[in-house]
Amino acid sequence: MADAPAVDVEKAGGPPGAAGGGGAVGAIVGRWRRQDLLDKSGSALRAAAWAFSLLAFLVMVANEHGDWRQFDHYEEYRYIVAVGLLAFIYTTLQLVRHGVRLTGAQDLQSKVGLLVDFAGDQVTAYLLMSALSAAIPITNHMREGSDNVFTDSSAASISMAFFAFVCLALSALISGFKLSKQTYI
Repeated sequence: MADAPAVDVEKAGGPPGAAGGGGAVGAIVGRWRRQDLLDKSGSALRAAAWAFSLLAFLVMVANEHGDWRQFDHYEEYRYIVAVGLLAFIYTTLQLVRHGVRLTGAQDLQSKVGLLVDFAGDQVTAYLLMSALSAAIPITNHMREGSDNVFTDSSAASISMAFFAFVCLALSALISGFKLSKQTYI
């Protein structure tokens, strides 16, 4: 027994079987931590997308300053309002769904839930990008003539839609990763 090498417990990550240690138990605990991080980050990104899409919607709807400076005179701005509202509703439903999962209540089946997450994030993100890319040219054209509160509000709404797009695109990446890790697909 005197010839047995001493094992450095800190470098080995703890004794086998300990939480975070080596072996099968350590691998399982590490997987649980990664899964928890993926769930939290996906929910945080959807919460941020919820806030940004709400702001994009509200800022554009409040963008009425009389005469030609009313958002509803321009179909590009009506499109960004519609998509902002759609993104707000989608992210609200996803956050409610996540809240239901946290309470331990029954959620969609795992495979179906992951498909809903991935497809919903993708479609909503692409709609947001489409809406903001439609509104940018008309806003830039108006800003060349006169830079006023109407064009500033339009630019702010477009910016919020872009931030909502970024959040949902990242959420779609996480959803796609979780979907690809399913063994039964």
